[in-house]
Amino acid sequence: MSTTEPDALLGPADIRELAAALGVRPTKQRGQNFVIDANTVRRIVRTAGVREDDVVVEIGPGLGSLTLALLEAADRVVAVEIDDVLAGALPSTILARMPQRAARFSLVHSDAMLVEELPGPPPTALVANLPYNVAVPVLLTMLDRFPTIERTLVMVQAEVADRLAAQPGNKVYGVPSVKANWYADVKRAGSIGRNVFWPAPNVDSGLVSLVRREPPKTTATKAEVFAVVDAAFAQRRKTLRAALAGWAGSPAAAETALVAAGISPQARGESLTVDEFARIAEAKA
Repeated sequence: MSTTEPDALLGPADIRELAAALGVRPTKQRGQNFVIDANTVRRIVRTAGVREDDVVVEIGPGLGSLTLALLEAADRVVAVEIDDVLAGALPSTILARMPQRAARFSLVHSDAMLVEELPGPPPTALVANLPYNVAVPVLLTMLDRFPTIERTLVMVQAEVADRLAAQPGNKVYGVPSVKANWYADVKRAGSIGRNVFWPAPNVDSGLVSLVRREPPKTTATKAEVFAVVDAAFAQRRKTLRAALAGWAGSPAAAETALVAAGISPQARGESLTVDEFARIAEAKA
């Protein structure tokens, strides 16, 4: 288990000192809010179920609060950071605070949306405090590109967490909920208060757990299924017969595909599971 010193993790004073030394001011544009509480990052690592043999990928490590906690628990950590200054500083922070684990750390200086491969063994887990403005696209992209990721735990804005974990019939169930469900079983895994961040955001945060499973069995491609999902929620107040008219070519063609899939043309997108969306895509194909 952990061989690190109790003070290896970053506290509020460490974070502010590091930021001042680097001339870093967290920016709204990148949705940066740094976690300043060691108990919170340890709780995230525990909730994520990080194991000693895990290769964890972290998106947006910032000053390294969560990175250090992940290094305590995992075999390897690969951090993806877009910010030039933060990416430049992180390896030295790791070396200074956790020298005996530094060789187990790799940094990828890039936009997570552009990362096609990662150094070292394939990642088995994704754990991240995701910037609010790009949380959903980054999460879906990583799950898509790295099928070896079995377990994911992300901290996101509470509203985004609710949306990702929503079930059919819930008023916030929508495109993110269905697409996340294509890859994994998704559930809410806790809440995080505002006072553990610097600067404190004006919204609460939530943890979302995703455990990978096989996508729905279907002859339709993922792209074909996602096209149905996008069309169904583009006009979510409309019945599927109307909402899918553009996608199918006409309201009548949409109705034919829906009936063939065993779904009422009067239903709405928010009542359907990912498997039902796959059936509609298959019926049209």
